[in-house]
Amino acid sequence: MENLIECNLFNTKADGRWPSEFTNDYHVHILVRRGVMTFSDGRNVFTSKTDDLVIWQQTNTIQQVKYSDDYEADFLLVSVPFLAAFNPEMVWASKGFIFIRINPSFHLDDESFRLINADFDLFRSRLSQPENAFKREVIGRVMQIFLFDLWTVYQHGLSQMETSDNTARIFLRFLSLAQQNAQIQRDVAFYADKLCITSKYLSQVSRAMTGLPASQWIQFYATFELITLLNDTSKTISEVADLMHFETISHFSRYVKKMLGKSPSQYRDK
Repeated sequence: MENLIECNLFNTKADGRWPSEFTNDYHVHILVRRGVMTFSDGRNVFTSKTDDLVIWQQTNTIQQVKYSDDYEADFLLVSVPFLAAFNPEMVWASKGFIFIRINPSFHLDDESFRLINADFDLFRSRLSQPENAFKREVIGRVMQIFLFDLWTVYQHGLSQMETSDNTARIFLRFLSLAQQNAQIQRDVAFYADKLCITSKYLSQVSRAMTGLPASQWIQFYATFELITLLNDTSKTISEVADLMHFETISHFSRYVKKMLGKSPSQYRDK
């Protein structure tokens, strides 16, 4: 497969490419124009039709994809690093991740379709522009608009998200705890104890839901808090280390280097 930029948009008819070609390398967002597509996530079989929005997360196991002869769709490819770089909000992102995991195909009403369709048009316009020094950042801002619109579309389902799946319930409770505590609690054992389960079982739950260990989700939240604190230059690096409950500056500096690829002072200089 040819190298692709971090974010790209195709049309099945105009470009002769298909969403199922990219499931191992990107999050795939599919806006169905016409026809029918069926697919399996390894647990359930889904059917998507005209005006449906389908989202395949990179960690999904997408298989048995079939397209009708008249099928046409626009599909947006987003790499994991690009999404992480421009994610504007952690709590809604986590809820959306799980909601989409459970509901990968979602029908759009007229208003929602206009909203998402406008975002796809904006992506197409910006992606087609010549390369320049700020193109990545501009497309990143379009990505943020799309995410806010996506969460708006899913808002009712997200705000009342319930499932009979006990694994999903445990994982949602875990995410809530991580969002509240990851700034100072970064051990899986802390969250397992709060949930009255073992650390091993919590990681099994996390992997079953997302393909990632529980430690990775704690790290996501902790890094989000770390970046927020470091961006607040009214706080010294020592104060940030204290707020995140590191016993020594050297330990904190090693942690920042591991998470961000640079020391606290280098991050602030940048």
